[in-house]
Amino acid sequence: MEANDAIPRIAIRNLQRTISVNVAELETFAGNAVQYCLQLQRRKRTDLYNLREVFIWLISDRRMALLHRKFLGQSGPTDVMTFQHGEVFISVETARGHARAFGNSLLRELKLYIVHGLLHLHGFDDQTPSEAHRMKAAQEKILRACTRHRVIRARTMKPVPV
Repeated sequence: MEANDAIPRIAIRNLQRTISVNVAELETFAGNAVQYCLQLQRRKRTDLYNLREVFIWLISDRRMALLHRKFLGQSGPTDVMTFQHGEVFISVETARGHARAFGNSLLRELKLYIVHGLLHLHGFDDQTPSEAHRMKAAQEKILRACTRHRVIRARTMKPVPV
């Protein structure tokens, strides 16, 4: 990332009302995570570099199932969907179910999905086993980094090898 590159602003909107979510904490986390994502070295300039804003929508399973059917032709909800123009949709109900199944807190699961969506915007994919492995490794590095450093400054960060 060059010194004059702007970091996309993060906006999170909670459109579901079933599960209580601390949106302010997630926005702070996402603001840090986007900076770490941009530090990952990529071979080409990605969508994440070109965005002014990233919108993260916290939605219900019902709404996610509609998006999943419309854009991917698959029935039922999924955990996260990312669109290259800067929108990330996260099903909070699915996140809660996965958090319980894997022994995570809901907050950690939502943070994982935020990072996953940001990495998709940064050119990562998870369609093959090797891509999925690489993406998972990057997710874990970013989650650990954001846990260690609550507030970061993009200009002082060194690129994170992947």
